[in-house]
Amino acid sequence: MPAAPPIPGHADGLQSRYRTLWGGVDEMLGTDGQLRPVWQRFVHMLDGLTETELASRFARAHQYMRDAGVYYSAYDDRGGPREREWPLSPLPVLIDAAEWRDIGAGLVQRAELLERVVADLHGPQQLVADGLLPPELIAANPEFLRPMVGVAPRGGHYLHFCAFELGRGPDGRWWVLGDRTQAPSGAGFALENRVATVRAFPDLPEDMHLYRLAGFFRRYRDALLDLADGRMGAIGVLTPGPNNETYYEHAWLARYLGVLLLEGDDLTVRDGAMHVRTVSGLQPLSVLWRRVDAAFVDPLELRGDSWIGTAGAVGALRAGSLTMANALGSGVVETRAMQAFLPRICHALTGQALQLPGIATWWCGQPAEREQVIAQADRMLIGPAFSTRLPYEDPQATRPGAQLDPDERARLLQQLRSDGARWVAQEAVRLSTTPVYMDGRLEPRPFVLRAFVARTPDGWEVMPGGFARIGAQADTRAIAMQLGGQAADVWVVGERPVVQETLLAGAHLQRRESALPSRAAENLLWLGRYTERSEAIARVLRAYHVRLAEIGDHPAPLLDVLGDYLDRIGVEVIDPIPAGLLRSLDGAATSASRIRDRFSPDGWGALHDLSTTANRFAERVTAGDDASRAVTVLLRKLAGFSGLMYENMYRSNGWRFLEIGRRIERGIQIADVLALLFRSEAPAGLQQALLEIADSVMTHRNRYGVNAGPHSVLDLLALDGANPRSVMFQVDKLREAFAQLPATGAGHPLPDFARQAMRLHTELATRDAAALDPATLAGLSRDIAGLYNGVSRAYFH
Repeated sequence: MPAAPPIPGHADGLQSRYRTLWGGVDEMLGTDGQLRPVWQRFVHMLDGLTETELASRFARAHQYMRDAGVYYSAYDDRGGPREREWPLSPLPVLIDAAEWRDIGAGLVQRAELLERVVADLHGPQQLVADGLLPPELIAANPEFLRPMVGVAPRGGHYLHFCAFELGRGPDGRWWVLGDRTQAPSGAGFALENRVATVRAFPDLPEDMHLYRLAGFFRRYRDALLDLADGRMGAIGVLTPGPNNETYYEHAWLARYLGVLLLEGDDLTVRDGAMHVRTVSGLQPLSVLWRRVDAAFVDPLELRGDSWIGTAGAVGALRAGSLTMANALGSGVVETRAMQAFLPRICHALTGQALQLPGIATWWCGQPAEREQVIAQADRMLIGPAFSTRLPYEDPQATRPGAQLDPDERARLLQQLRSDGARWVAQEAVRLSTTPVYMDGRLEPRPFVLRAFVARTPDGWEVMPGGFARIGAQADTRAIAMQLGGQAADVWVVGERPVVQETLLAGAHLQRRESALPSRAAENLLWLGRYTERSEAIARVLRAYHVRLAEIGDHPAPLLDVLGDYLDRIGVEVIDPIPAGLLRSLDGAATSASRIRDRFSPDGWGALHDLSTTANRFAERVTAGDDASRAVTVLLRKLAGFSGLMYENMYRSNGWRFLEIGRRIERGIQIADVLALLFRSEAPAGLQQALLEIADSVMTHRNRYGVNAGPHSVLDLLALDGANPRSVMFQVDKLREAFAQLPATGAGHPLPDFARQAMRLHTELATRDAAALDPATLAGLSRDIAGLYNGVSRAYFH
């Protein structure tokens, strides 16, 4: 597309080299080529920064996103999820507060209209009876869930949180490109965009009155509390799980709002009421903010092939014991074909036109509309009628009529004639542009704005901002957005000072221990086990490579012993950083990913750094001294991660399950490695190697002096309760943790695993090192492993 002449004036400013695109509207520059008033203070600030300073500021924003672990999931060629960094554009899109009020009024009108449509379709269906909606359009819509017809939501409303895709057209007006009522995503990413962008510009001019977002989230959180209606049940965010592309946001919102992050398996329905499976037993659940597509929520009454739902969820809604935001079936108004009928419905129900019009849409299930589409196909985008994705989000299914070759065009038109109800046509839209920073200059790129509204006790509230998805190419056609791009913060800027709200405003002091879902407890326990297992493997590996560097190619019985041991536990030393160690670290990362809402950014960052470092070492480290230094780095990073968890986690049940996992695994590993002492031909240096592996060299020297030998090693590493690396110490800590776990409901005051830990403690306390033998150590290892089985039966099943 040809570029306009350079903007006159401001010879040294960034905007002096900014070239708008012909035939479109630009957010930063008006039609007269001058800066729009809302941009002037911000651009003036940019002009005061050097290119180096700008690069440093933008790097700071990107670093925040990496440190916070912000990502989204994309699927690779094999269909598996792959984490990708959030593609932040540090330059925001600026909108004047007066214009935003007009946009907000249109969004509120549209949200209320969609509420009335959803309510009607699941109730009297008067819109169909009056001819405002074709019955076949609703009957064939996969988002119309028949089991939900007649199920009135407990709170009286179907919609609680909506998102809208907006674009500014060539005439300067804002248009609605799509409605998001099913399980709208992006609000959490919008807030993370804000934090990162403000990191880049902490010195905003005082007279640049930027509206904050925290108050919006606080009022929506309070609205969720109101939906509980005085009940004692918990509030949760329902997620499909870590494989979902926006799982990070689900976990982030749960943590930010202080509610539970729940998967379908965490829930069960008893006597018509929804409950959370927790380590303290079943806990009632009152409100679910749903981020799962409706059809997958209940395999009993909706999709029978769903593995992410909860059987009986529809029954709980029908019984009025549960509120779901948004209600099941609300996605019926998301489909593209619905856009064709909203203008007429709005006028019929309210006597008003839509304040924010949608893009022109024709459903091809109607003869006159179908013929119009066939006659003007070159002007339109033609796609599936019941798709809930925008044309640029669904390039494989959406066909730009003007780009079809004659054969493709003939096939498509034949499909329209034979089965028009499956197709919808929409006007090919051109979008306004906003500046992005590229190679030291500002460049215009098209964008779509996602805005959010939430229902509160005072009515619909509009988030004063949102986020913009920015196209990668200088092509203002909306369909070109499929080529990818970046995401930017949206700043609403006023003329007067703005109230500085936070999420904490109005909070009441109330100490409580939040419910711990059984799934979360199990993953915390396995996080502890995998972390400890990784450390144990790494310590043996380091001992192996240190001696390999010393001995070289000479015969080495000690290397054979250590290598055999690693092989026996599934860690082959063919590679300096073996796959067995990487698998163990991956296990820790997988367990952590399933409890992302319980991690601080520091904890997640430390674990991510550990995994990244290990995989980098695996590609380039050589055996011997190089590998021993690399493993030492990994051990220090493991210690840093464990230290963060140990020092920073609140001593609740979650911490106890993490601690139980660590202690069980360390007890198993120490007992197993001590058995090496009883080899018939124990090589020279084995005792020293075992002390190094157990990080107890100095302790052994101080306690036993010259009286060193196999028995002193056994005494220190098996029986000494003051040594944090001994088996006895692990059993003692397990006893303490077991005593503080919630009651299991069994008849005996102590569960089996707690009694077994007491027996183990007594056995170790009355043992003498000289009485230890391979069979005893093997029994200790089995018994400690058996403690996990008891905990699992009591709390995870």
